[in-house]
Amino acid sequence: MTKFSMPLEELFEKGADADFVREMIAFMAQRLMEADVEGLCGAAHGERSEERSNYRNGYRERRWDTRAGTIPLKIPKLRQGSYFPGFLEPRRAAEKAMVAVIQEAYIQGVSTRSVDDLVRAMGMTGVSKSQVSRLCEEIDERVHAFLDRPLEGDWPYVWLDATYVKVREAGRIVSVAAIIAVGVNGDGRREILGLAVGPSEAETFWTGFLRELTRRGLRGVKLVISDAHLGLKAAIAKVLKATWQRCRVHFTRNVLAHATKGQRQMVSALIGTIFAQDSAEAAHTQWQLVTEQLAARFPKLRGLMDEAEHDVLAYLDFPREHRTKLHSTNTLERLNGEVKRRSDVIGIFPNEAAIIRLVGALLLEQNDEWAIQRRYMSLETLATLGENGEVRLPAIAN
Repeated sequence: MTKFSMPLEELFEKGADADFVREMIAFMAQRLMEADVEGLCGAAHGERSEERSNYRNGYRERRWDTRAGTIPLKIPKLRQGSYFPGFLEPRRAAEKAMVAVIQEAYIQGVSTRSVDDLVRAMGMTGVSKSQVSRLCEEIDERVHAFLDRPLEGDWPYVWLDATYVKVREAGRIVSVAAIIAVGVNGDGRREILGLAVGPSEAETFWTGFLRELTRRGLRGVKLVISDAHLGLKAAIAKVLKATWQRCRVHFTRNVLAHATKGQRQMVSALIGTIFAQDSAEAAHTQWQLVTEQLAARFPKLRGLMDEAEHDVLAYLDFPREHRTKLHSTNTLERLNGEVKRRSDVIGIFPNEAAIIRLVGALLLEQNDEWAIQRRYMSLETLATLGENGEVRLPAIAN
C-alpha cells in the first residue's frame, strides 16, 4: 500500500523554513498522486491482485509553480489511458489573469523582448498564444459574473478608493483610475461591491459608477468613506443621499504638505489632539482651537481646515464601536497595495479590458477570503443605525 507518513525528523532536516514548506507540499502532492493512481489501477504499486485494471508505466517530470516556490513532481504514467492530477489543472483566477494579460500583450504588438522580461519577472518560462482566447473567456466570465452580481440587503457603510494604472489608449499611454467599492452589509460582513476604470476626477464617472451599484441593489447606505476626489462628493449626495466621510489620513497628509519637514511632527501632533476626543462636540471644539493655532503660522491652512471640518469628523456621529473602521479608507489600503503590486509587474496594460480582467480576478479572490473570515462589525452596533439615515448612538457610561 502507498505510504502516507514520513518521519518528522526527516522533514525538519530538509533545510530552512521555505525549503521545509516546499518539501511538505511536494511530499503531500506526490502521495496524493500515488493514491489516485492506486485507485485507477485497482492495486498498489507491485501488488498482485485480481481486481487490477491497469498498470503503471513510469513517471514524467513536471514543474509545479506555487506560492511557496517551484516544486518538481513526478507524475505517474499508465499503460492504458492517461493520468493528470486535478490539483495541477486549475490556476488561481488572478494568476490566470496575469497570464492572459501577457498573452494579450503579444497580440497587441508589444515587443517580444519586453514581454519576455515580463514573463521572467513573473517567474514563468513562457506562454502560448494559442490559449489566449479560451483563457481570457474563462476569466472574463467569472470576473463579470462576480462584478455584476445582485447586491442584497442593506449596506450601511461603503468605502471608495482609486488606484492609478497605465494603459494604451489610441496609440498613447495614459493613466486611469481603477475604482474599487467595498461595503459592510447588515450582517456585519464586508464584501467587494464593484470595480470601474476611468478618470476619477470626473463627476459624471463617479455618478455612473454609483448608479450602476444602485441598479444592482445597493441600498441602505448611511456613510461613504473616501478621499476628496473632485466630483465624488456631489455624486454621493446625488445618487446615494448619504453622509460623506473624508478620509482623515489623506486629509492629514494634505495639511502636512503646507509645513516644512521640521514642522511636520508638531503639526501632526496638533491634528492628532482632535481625533483623540471622545465625543463629536469635543472634537469640533478642539478643531477650532487647532485651526487658530495653525492659522497663526500657516495662514493658508485656515481655509482648508474650515472647509474640511464636518467632512473629516462625520464618523463621530456613528456608533463608537465602528469609528476605528470609519474614519479612513484603511479598509482598502492593503487591497489597493496588492493591486498596485500586480499592476507594476505588468507596467502598461494593453487595454481597459485587461485591467478589469486582472484587478477583477484579484478582487474575486479577496472577496472569497473575506467570506470565510469573521464579521467585520458587530451586529449589536449595526442595529443602532436607524431608518432614514439617523443614527441612534448607544449609551455611553460616565
